[in-house]
Amino acid sequence: MRKEKEYDWSCGWLIFLILMVCFGLGPADMAEAQLPEANVLFQSPHAAVSTPAAQAGPSADSAAREGQNAAEEDAAEVEEEQDLMENVLAILEVADNYWKSGDIENTLNELDKAYALLLDTDGDVEIARQKDDLRLLISQRIMAVYSSRQGPTNGKASEIQLIMNPDVEKEIRSFQGPEREFFTSSYLRSGLYRELIVTELKKAGVPEELFWLPLVESGFKVSAYSSARALGLWQFIPSTGYKFGLTRDEWVDERMDVLKSTRAAIAYLKELHAMFGDWLTVLAAYNCGEGRVLRVISSQRINYFDRFWDLYSRLPHETARYVPRFLATLHIVRNPAKYGFELQTTTDTLMNYETVKVGKMMKLSDVSSRMEVSEDYINVLNAELRYKITPDREYDFKVPEGSLQKFQLVYNDIPVAEKPRLSYADKRKSAGSSRYIRHRVRPGETVASIAKRYRVSRQSIYSCNRINRNKRLSQQTRYVRIPIYSAETAAAKQKTTGGKNDSTAGSTKTYKVKKGDTLFAIATRFNVPVAKLKQANRLKTNEIKYGTTLKIPTQG
Repeated sequence: MRKEKEYDWSCGWLIFLILMVCFGLGPADMAEAQLPEANVLFQSPHAAVSTPAAQAGPSADSAAREGQNAAEEDAAEVEEEQDLMENVLAILEVADNYWKSGDIENTLNELDKAYALLLDTDGDVEIARQKDDLRLLISQRIMAVYSSRQGPTNGKASEIQLIMNPDVEKEIRSFQGPEREFFTSSYLRSGLYRELIVTELKKAGVPEELFWLPLVESGFKVSAYSSARALGLWQFIPSTGYKFGLTRDEWVDERMDVLKSTRAAIAYLKELHAMFGDWLTVLAAYNCGEGRVLRVISSQRINYFDRFWDLYSRLPHETARYVPRFLATLHIVRNPAKYGFELQTTTDTLMNYETVKVGKMMKLSDVSSRMEVSEDYINVLNAELRYKITPDREYDFKVPEGSLQKFQLVYNDIPVAEKPRLSYADKRKSAGSSRYIRHRVRPGETVASIAKRYRVSRQSIYSCNRINRNKRLSQQTRYVRIPIYSAETAAAKQKTTGGKNDSTAGSTKTYKVKKGDTLFAIATRFNVPVAKLKQANRLKTNEIKYGTTLKIPTQG
């Protein structure tokens, strides 16, 4: 049997050799063919076992080395892209300096350089977010530069383009028809404020056409009050007014002061213009908030080079009408006869007044009666007084120009007014304690859930509402009062702690980061170098988180 098997093997091998000769295959071709039988034949038992192991070892080491190299390359790439971001910010600072000095060409060159550098980055999520922020910032700068080329920011020419389209025509028809009386009476009142407001607009170097914004906002009524709690000519809500330095207490609300609110409005408009670069978009943001406009711009994904009419259809209805109403106002006041108006205005002006310090409570009606001057004019001059009564402290009182001597003569004859009856919330506020907001109770809500939402104690809600703590909120309970601390309370606490607060320590200011803020934008706003801002806050990168309080170092 053994011989027979050997014969079979020998025959098979012989046939294999004959086939090799017939097809012209050499040893190299055989090895390349990788025939299983040939491999078995020409390998020793030791080689058959050792070869795979010998191959596996180097492969594992190679894979480990490749993985380590890849990780090092990724880390180096991230670091390189972070460096690129730093470089982009540095170039933006250079561009901003050129812009401030009026060198438009070099400004654009630096912005182009920054944008080209930005295109080289394509990293992880954090890098992508920074890239989006910087792309938006560069876009705004470029739009601001090109807008400035279209015309100066003051004088007769303006950056605000007088557009006419169906939406503007619709608002013109509204002013010609159902809102005609509103328009003519608003125009009549505007004369009182024109000289003062236009003077401030010129000082700030912004378009004089913005003078007509209060006509759309408030009809030029200093006491105009909206359902959103916006007050005054420029319709500031409390938080925005506070942000731009308009204070209020139980006696005074500076949102109604014409000069102070005008300066605050100009500061806000300039901040928005630095953000968007297009005045119509600025007006939209003034109406509905910059956060809303930024979200619309971001969702458009059109390289962020958007102007108002690109965003128009996606903004709230009120805002979508707001800008066309402003443009319609400009068309009418520039050519009243064309649109069928005979507009008249007052010759009085708020620019002509004198200030005197008073120290007693006086009704403005009593003052005007003793001085024999218009009560309305006295009221407008001192519009910030909430109750038309001077406060029970020293106060800078305004009287018409040329009437100061007469006021001093009748001052002692003006009766002392009684202190007005303040509301419960005002009494609490004036005592430096707390004030309240109303919360509408929704189905399923409890005192505990409401307290958690507003971050107050349950006891504080029980104490200022007639609620039985042993029972649930009844279905008849539609609203509950939520106590919140006022600015006066914070000031009192600060005083008791010796004033050890970063915002008042030395000459350092503080700023709370808002949505949409970038480190560069904050540095630009406070005229502080980015490097100095980072150093003051011990920041290693340009990333800042919403809600963080930053120290703003003073220049010097």
